[in-house]
Amino acid sequence: MPKAVKQKNINLIPLDDFESSTTGRILKWALSSFRVMVIATELVVMSAFLSRFWLDARNSDLNEELEISKAQVGVYIDVETSFRSYQKKLKVAKAMYLEPKMSDYMSTFSKTIPQDVSLNSVSIADNQLQLRASAFSENSIAQFLINLEKSGGFNNLNLTQISTSADNSNMTVFTINGGVGSQAAPAKK
Repeated sequence: MPKAVKQKNINLIPLDDFESSTTGRILKWALSSFRVMVIATELVVMSAFLSRFWLDARNSDLNEELEISKAQVGVYIDVETSFRSYQKKLKVAKAMYLEPKMSDYMSTFSKTIPQDVSLNSVSIADNQLQLRASAFSENSIAQFLINLEKSGGFNNLNLTQISTSADNSNMTVFTINGGVGSQAAPAKK
């Protein structure tokens, strides 16, 4: 029988004292850890690079949607301009419609004026009344003023000027100032 051969393990990588030292093991661990960190960083950079393509596509889609929306709004500019113009006209028409007419005031004057009083001029502007008239007696002036106040179409009536007429010494010329408005407009019957 052959003699048993003793086997020897041969290690071709030389064992260095540095690898077995604490510093060597820390350095070996650091190098392998940094390798993992470099790979992780490369993955992050590649994902950022690839996501850029998705973000560029999304950006171009949003720009197209914005241009389409601008075109749609642009189509309605003329419609909106004319609509606003009509609204302004309707607002003016509504204000004129709701504002009492001079004929309503004249109707009130004709119902409240005494027989010997005659109107010379009537001016209504900015809800202010200025009425100039002439009368043969002071009682008629007082009665006219009372009748106007009772009519409900006027407020804050004041007799501001009283003088004798230059044409007829028997006639008294007077001016009445006061307010007219929505709360003081004459009632329509």
